[in-house]
Amino acid sequence: MFDKNRSNVVLSPPPPHPELTLNLYFFFFFFFKFLRLKITEVSLPPRRGLPCLNSSSRPCFGAVPVTVGGTAAGEPCLFPFLFLGKEYPACTADGQPDGRLWCATTDDYDRDKRWGFCESELRHRAVEAEEMYQRALTIINSTSRRSQRRKEYERLVKVADMGHSKAMERVAYAMLFGDYLAQNITQAKDMLEKLALDGSPKAQMALGFLYAAGLGVTSSQAKALVYYTFGALGGNLVAHMILGYRYWSGIGVMQSCESALTHYRVVADHVASDMSLAAGRAVQRVRLLDEVDHPGAASGTLEEDLLQYYQLLAEKGDVQAQIGLGQLHLHGGRGVEINHERAFRYFSQAAKLGNTHAMAFLGKMYTDGSDAVPQNNETALQYFRRAAELGDPVGQSGLGMAYLYGRGIPVNYELALSYLEKAAEQGWVDAQVQLGTMYYNGVGVQQDYKQALQYFSLASQTGHILAFYNLAQMHASGTGIMRSCPTAVELLKNVCEQGRWSDRFMEAYRSFREGDLDASVAQYLVLAEQGYEVAQSNVAFILDQSELFHENETYPRALLHWTRAAAQGYVVARIKLGDYHFYGYGTDVDYETAMMHYRLASEQQHSAQALFNLGYMYEKGLGVKQDVHLAKRFYDMAAESSPDAQVPAFLATSNLWLVNSVQYLQELDVKELLSGVDLDQLLGPEWDLCLMTVFALLLGTIIAYRQSRRQAAIRLAQRGVPDQPQAENQPQ
Repeated sequence: MFDKNRSNVVLSPPPPHPELTLNLYFFFFFFFKFLRLKITEVSLPPRRGLPCLNSSSRPCFGAVPVTVGGTAAGEPCLFPFLFLGKEYPACTADGQPDGRLWCATTDDYDRDKRWGFCESELRHRAVEAEEMYQRALTIINSTSRRSQRRKEYERLVKVADMGHSKAMERVAYAMLFGDYLAQNITQAKDMLEKLALDGSPKAQMALGFLYAAGLGVTSSQAKALVYYTFGALGGNLVAHMILGYRYWSGIGVMQSCESALTHYRVVADHVASDMSLAAGRAVQRVRLLDEVDHPGAASGTLEEDLLQYYQLLAEKGDVQAQIGLGQLHLHGGRGVEINHERAFRYFSQAAKLGNTHAMAFLGKMYTDGSDAVPQNNETALQYFRRAAELGDPVGQSGLGMAYLYGRGIPVNYELALSYLEKAAEQGWVDAQVQLGTMYYNGVGVQQDYKQALQYFSLASQTGHILAFYNLAQMHASGTGIMRSCPTAVELLKNVCEQGRWSDRFMEAYRSFREGDLDASVAQYLVLAEQGYEVAQSNVAFILDQSELFHENETYPRALLHWTRAAAQGYVVARIKLGDYHFYGYGTDVDYETAMMHYRLASEQQHSAQALFNLGYMYEKGLGVKQDVHLAKRFYDMAAESSPDAQVPAFLATSNLWLVNSVQYLQELDVKELLSGVDLDQLLGPEWDLCLMTVFALLLGTIIAYRQSRRQAAIRLAQRGVPDQPQAENQPQ
């Protein structure tokens, strides 16, 4: 599917009960790790080399008599040599706080000061590889140009060839997902297997993903679970998140809310600690199905010309444009990367025009500090005061937190509470979260869990991640509210989905827009493993619309992801499940199951499509007893649910009436009916002449109308006006 020759990918349906073989995988994993360790111990030859002395004067081996660094790089060591009056017959670590071995290249270091490190060639290559890795990483993190990043990743390939583990991880991931390097799953798998044997949690997680998705290997949910587990034990947060989702949904394991809570809590703790109180991550999740129906609208990204238009307005002094662009560059999102320098410039322009929001955001930037704006509590306090005095909630919140934490001003809980309450009353969500924290911890106020719950709930209505996190903690522990593991897990799942790994959504979308479906599907697949519903539906959509797999593999895989997306409440996925069972895509034709999914979709969101499909199945008697009255009822409900369904529903209802009329006439004995009717008595003795007269009048009217139209056309042509096409010649 993903390699260019398309021959290295094996996809097979996952086993239904992998937990039966899970213990065997754990046993063999530990056995081979132990066996590999023992083989390494007995097969290594004794290390030989020139003797060296460490600080305890015990001999060691492996040094070479060529120096690295120091004042005599590349020169050979000279033994013995004098150092501080003491004679050294070999390399030593004396005088080196980091314990590295060194030697002199003359017989007297005290006199000549010529020295260097006694490094082995392997150590020298490791130092060189680390320096190359750090240089490449610095450039990658400092630029947003994809061409420059591709160039640095090509350099990382050379560093990975030198055995640098971090470079190998980055290169393997780049090859796996087609990020900045050509996608090569086979080569990525080989590299990941080497790293996993050395204990890399990141590599173990990636191998788990390969076995779960069946990419480059035969699908095995048991092996995937083993690798995910070891990755999580090593501290890999993505592995924890995947396990949390699997235990929550019962995928390959027994469903367990408590186990899901344990894994999600580990990830949520890191996400919450990385997130400032003021701002969350701008996570863009483009739903491909909506993007196809409404290009550009679903992605939420700003087109370049529209962005330039706002920039032009801002330069002309439009305060709203300045504030909007400032916030966009401060937090990122809608296709705009974070740029604190530009954010500071736009806020400064708006602040000079007297905008209080801009003043407050400048205060926030000085409070947080960045490369563009140095941290300065005094300057931040000045901006917060100016904004708060004019009633700005952002300024009031900033000033309240300054009093609460003593930022450039003595701690004053009373004033902190006053300013934060004023900001919260105006709907500023950060103030609501901070007030909830104060009541939860009893800082500056009497501890009150119900008040804390109220403020956290209020802030969560606007999607504040820290509010979700704090609510989850209260539901998980039963603090101030009855304990609810399911509620806590759902809240923590929302927090986890705001992590830095969500940036892959835009990479996957970019690959999709560029036509690289292989890379796009790989990236959406790993996000789907993490439990992102949008990623699951996007994977199913791409498989549904493309030929990345053979037909007997495509539909089962798409069905799997439609099922997972539907389980998370996506109504379109639920309708798709109905379609798959109706037509037999990836499963047997099952009208009753199809009707069940359509009914669930209609009840869940009153979907017009689902209601229409139910009407059709009642009309045809598919999976249910035929009932034209119920069919019409569902058609009418579909028309009421959506304006887009009114025309199809009208046509379906008209067809229903027509078919019923024909059936009625077919069942009616017309001959017997006519024999009982006396037309002479009903219409009079001359009824046939009257009927002929009516037909003649109708025919004459039609002929006269056509002649008048033809004469009008001739007159128009004589005046030089082009004749209009006749109605019967117009395209239908």
